Formats: sequence, structure tokens, C-alpha cells
Amino acid sequence: MSLAVPVQTGTRIRVRYLILLMLFAVTVLNYADRAIISIAGVPIAQEFSIDAVSMGYILSAFSWSYVASQLPGGWLLDRYGSKWVYAASIFFWSLFTFVQGWAGFLGAGSAVTVFFLMRMLVGLAESPSFPGNARIVAAWFPSTERGKASAVFNAAQYFAPVLFAPLTAWVTHAFGWRYAFFGMGTIGIVMALLWVRLMHDPKDHPRVSAEELDEIAKGGALVQVGGPAPAAATGQDATWSVVKQLLGNRMLLGIYVAQHCINVMTYFFLTWFPIYLVKQRGLSVLQAGFVASLPALCGFIGGILGGVISDAILRRTGSLNLARKLPIIVGMLLSMIIVACNYVDSQALVIGFMAAAFFGKGLGALGWAVVSDTSPRQAAGLSGGLFNMFGNTAGITTPIIIGYLVQASGSFDTALVFVGLNALVAMGAYLFIVGDIRRVELRSA
Repeated sequence: MSLAVPVQTGTRIRVRYLILLMLFAVTVLNYADRAIISIAGVPIAQEFSIDAVSMGYILSAFSWSYVASQLPGGWLLDRYGSKWVYAASIFFWSLFTFVQGWAGFLGAGSAVTVFFLMRMLVGLAESPSFPGNARIVAAWFPSTERGKASAVFNAAQYFAPVLFAPLTAWVTHAFGWRYAFFGMGTIGIVMALLWVRLMHDPKDHPRVSAEELDEIAKGGALVQVGGPAPAAATGQDATWSVVKQLLGNRMLLGIYVAQHCINVMTYFFLTWFPIYLVKQRGLSVLQAGFVASLPALCGFIGGILGGVISDAILRRTGSLNLARKLPIIVGMLLSMIIVACNYVDSQALVIGFMAAAFFGKGLGALGWAVVSDTSPRQAAGLSGGLFNMFGNTAGITTPIIIGYLVQASGSFDTALVFVGLNALVAMGAYLFIVGDIRRVELRSA
């Protein structure tokens, strides 16, 4: 296929930044759809008399299917390309979000079943999203910009609650919880149409210049990874041989373990943090709702800053190890300050420590940049799927483990130690297991 007519020579426009903006917007929507059930959960539980155990199953449904479908999602990306697989992902997760607004129309007894199934389907549909993000970043961005680009789309997870939590709460209050689901679903379907229109591979984008294409290719961007891989390169795609090679690689295993531990803090803030503020720190539910947004905002700032610092180190030193590992290690060290909350009574200090901990988590959240740096050319989607699968098992284990710890001890003290220890393990994985960060080369079958 011939290249499209380039934009005017000398233009300052870089198409890859528009691509990154699209990734950020889609990822914000992704996390907003994940969190909507928790925001609308109180009126839903009241309307259908859903008890805490049943609501717990509803809240866990997303993570079970999301984790289980990471490998198939990664395989689909490698087999059919990022554009169309991701477009289908956005459309279907938005459709399943929309359908949740109809829960209970067949009777209150069906509400739990509908919510549980739809949440599982949302998790299934979202499975290609983050591997797709990493795949597109690897295609569009040179290595010296990859940390910053990955940090931008990854920081969307912190920005989503800042933007959509108040909006969803207002819609729920003004029009009812059903319209929150209808509204989010409609936004997503429109986003899927925009994605199809605006997202292209580097070589096929109508606005990319020959200068920019040459720039990203010379900088290490895998410009051909944006679409289906050539037939000659796909003989091992999605085979157990590839999976075994990825799981048998010490560097990748260290990265996977670290991501799980880093995500423990994410899921603590997504699930138990507001309850901690109410039960152990004496805040009202309304106060806890506002306070919980502060760590999210700090995490967003830390996430962006981590990528900027990482790329600056890479440009200055040329060392990928130093550029990626240093922000992660510093971030995890800062995250461990969460344990200090056990030793202070001041609410202001508690909130300050929590905000600092989540800032550190954001600073060290460079895992997707590392995936873009290390994934095999023939199996970028599959490698990202494995990484995301390991990372999001924390969404299953963290709420359960913390629940047992709180029940056994009567407080959150041991739970905060558990979260802090996971930050320590993540730091140790990058220091002692990962070794040199480099691109994996697959062996022939």
C-alpha cells in the first residue's frame, strides 16, 4: 500500500500525539465503565434489596472475566490488528454497560443475575484494551518517548474517577441510576465510531508525514505492529510454545510479579479505601467520597511525571535499565509510606500519607512502557495480555485478602502493612529478578 500524501513539510504537528490523546480518552472511558457500578451501587442495592455478599459477587465479576480473557485478547490483537479488535472492544463493553440500565425490568430477582453477567461481559470485552494500548504505543512512538506515552494512557486510570465520579453521581441523583449506565454506554458507542475513523497504523495514517514516519522508525518504533503481522511472522503467534517462552523468561516473570504487587495498591484504593476512611477514621460517606478523589489526582500527577522523568533519563544516559527502574524503585519506596497511617491519629496526616503513597504508585507505574520495550515483535499483544493478566489478578485477591485481615484483626492496620509489603516485593522484583531490560526474541518452534 502506498503512503498517503504527507502533511506540509516543516509542520510542528505530530500525529502520534493525536493518537496518544485518543488512547488517553478511551482509557478514561474504560475505567469509568469499570467504576460506575460502585458509584451507583447504593441506590441499586436499595432498590433490589441486594445484600453485601451479593454485591461483592457483582463487584468481583469484572476482574474474573477480565483476567481470564487476557491471553485470548492479546491473541486477537496479534492476529487481526489493533484497530478493529480495539474498536470491537470499545463497542461491546459500552453495549454491555448500557444493558445494565435495564437490569430488574424482568423482576427484582433477575437483577443480581443480569448485573453479574453484564459485569463479566464488560470484563471480557475490555480485555484487549491495555495490551492494545501498549501495542499502539510500540508502533507509533520511538523508544525515547515510549515511557512518557505509556505513562499518559496509564494515568487515565487515575483521571477517570476525578472526571466521571462526580458526573455519574450527579446523573444518578438527578435522573436515577439507570441513566448513568445509559449515558456511559452511549458515550462509549460514539467513541467506538470515532476510533474507527481516527485510528490508523503509522504507514496508513492520512495525516502522517514522511518525516515523522522516518523519525519514529529510526527511533525504534515497530511501525508494522499496528496491523496484523505478516504471515511469515505469525507461525508461533498465540501458540503454547510462545506462552511457554514468555513465562520461561526470567526478566518477564519479574515484570509480571512486580505488576501484580503494584496493582495491589490500585485495588486497595478502588475497593477498600473509602470504607477505611469511614470505619477506621470516622469520616462520613460524603466526606470519604470527596477525600478519595485526592489520592486519585495525586496518582495521575505521579503517573505523568514518572513517564516524563523516565524518558528524560533515557535521553540523557541512554540506559533503558536506569530510565525504567529508577522511577519504579523510587515510586515503590514512596508507596510504602502507607504503613505510616497506622501510627498517626490526625486525619490530615492520614490523607497526606495516602496521597503520597498513591503519588508514588503513579510515579512507578511504568510497567506498560517496559512491556513496549520488551515484548517480542511477533507477539506484542500476547505479551501484553500476559502482563495484564498477572497484574489484574490483584483485582481478585486484594479485596478478599484485605477482607480476611480486617475481619481477623478488627482494624485495617495489618491490611495497610500487606499493601506496603507488596510495594516492597515489586521493588525487589525489579532489583533482583528482572535484570537487563531488553526486547525478547522468540525461538523457532
